[in-house]
Order: sequence, then structure tokens, then C-alpha cells
Amino acid sequence: METFIQQIINGLVLGSMYALVALGYTMVYGIINLINFAHGEVLMVGALTSWTVVTLLAGAGLPGWLLLLIALLAAMVVCAALNFAIEKIAYRPLRNAPRLAPLITAMGVSLLLQTLAMILWKPNYKPYPILLPHQPIDVFGAVINTTQIMILVVTAVALATLMYIVNRTRLGRAMRATAENPRVAALMGVRPDLVISATFVIGAMLAALAGVMWAANYGSVHHSMGFLPGLKAFTAAVFGGIGNLPGAMLGGVLLGLIESLGAGYIGTLTGGVLGSHYQDIFAFVVLILVLTLRPQGLLGERVADRA
Repeated sequence: METFIQQIINGLVLGSMYALVALGYTMVYGIINLINFAHGEVLMVGALTSWTVVTLLAGAGLPGWLLLLIALLAAMVVCAALNFAIEKIAYRPLRNAPRLAPLITAMGVSLLLQTLAMILWKPNYKPYPILLPHQPIDVFGAVINTTQIMILVVTAVALATLMYIVNRTRLGRAMRATAENPRVAALMGVRPDLVISATFVIGAMLAALAGVMWAANYGSVHHSMGFLPGLKAFTAAVFGGIGNLPGAMLGGVLLGLIESLGAGYIGTLTGGVLGSHYQDIFAFVVLILVLTLRPQGLLGERVADRA
């Protein structure tokens, strides 16, 4: 029973980070029908930026929580500026091009960011300092630490804030109007280019948040760390329903739980043939099943009907 509870905790923590990244995918797709495959690399840039800030301020005598907060803010600013530039330089000129062109561009941007990060930060793995108290807290025989609690709380707050922005603010109404028909929205006073840039910026800030939490939880950063989480977050977005914000949240959490429970029990189920290091297969098995049995996702694909 303790193993089951431990895997549930691990799955919720992992799924929370997947959900944050999946929201960036689904927001962009919902508005301009683009899969931004460079989104995982934005997570990587956020994690490496926060590592740089933490390393530079390590001798300043600041408490760990304040150091983590400063690093997080710096990562969010850098990632927001990066995604704004990516949208303006790489995607905006191709907005009316055939759908394959921006998709290939997104893959190219992903490889470019990985290469630049390898040049700037070098290809070696870098240990991420432990900034919060790391004493385990007992939960019905399982354990959870302060960093994991912080991840769950911050994710819940970030998701609630995003839902409020999208559903209750002028920016959110402009996003929904642009998703439905950008030309009509422009006639009504909405600036589609500004709305799309704002969507990329918000997605980048969520990815930076996920990147810093990923680094703090797993304790290391490197230039290729964003590829697999980005791919799994895309799977989570498809799982829940691409273009659907609640679907991205649900898909991320469920995917984290499936992966964590699978990693915990795959050895028992296969008689020791497969170990926990095969946990990555579960995300792609889920993707294959969803695309085969329910391609619109669990909550349905929510893409506006354009006139």
C-alpha cells in the first residue's frame, strides 16, 4: 500500500509539471492551429537560466526560498522574451503558409535552441542546488518533501490564475475571439498579432515555471533536458483534447499518474524483464491508444469553427 501511495504522489508531482507545459501547447494550437515543438526547449532555457542565477547568487547569503524565487522570476522573463522573439521571427511570417511549413520551422527552432544552449552552457550535466528543506514528510507510509509540496501548490495556483485570465479578463475574451475568427476580431477592435504574442508569452512563463520545478525536483539541468518532457506534454495535450485547457490539465495529471504507477509496477507485471527505467514507453503507448481510439482526446478537441 505504501508503494501505491508513493507512486500516486510521484505521479501527481510529475503530472503537474506536464500539465503546465501542455497548456502552452494547447493555447497556441487553439488560437493559430500550430504545434509549437520548440516549447520543450523553452522549458530547458528556463531551467538553465535559473541555474545560472542560483550559481551567481550562491554566495550572497540569501535564504533558499528567496534565491529560488529570484531564479524563477529571471527564468520567466528570459523565456517570455525568447518565445516572443520566436513567434515574431519564425512563426508570424508563416502564419498564412501551408500547415507543414510552420511545423518544420518549429522543429528547426527546437534544434537551434538546443544547439545554442549547448554552446552557452556546455553539454555536461549540472547539479541543481537544493534550496528548500529536504526532510521527508510521512504520508501514510509514503514520503513527500517540501519541493514536491511547492510544485503541487504552485501548479494549482498557476492553473487557477490561467483559467481566470482566459475566462474572466479582456485578454481572455480577446484570445477566444481571435481563436474563432481573427479578421472579425480585428474589426471589433482586437489586435490579433498582440493577442497571439501574449499567448506565446503566457505559455513561455508556464514552461519556465515547469522548468525550474523540474530542475529543483530532479536536481540536475542540461541542454537536452526539454525534449522528452516537451514530447510527453504534447502527448498530455492530445490525451486531454488539444485546444482544450481543462483537457490539457487533466491529460497532464493522468499521464503523470500512468507513468509513475507503470514505473512502480512494471517490474512485477513483467516478471523482472522490464524495470522502472522503461517508464517512458507509457506516454507513447497512451498517445497511440488515444490517436487510435479517441483522436479528439478525453474532453474533446476544442478548436473554434472559423467562418
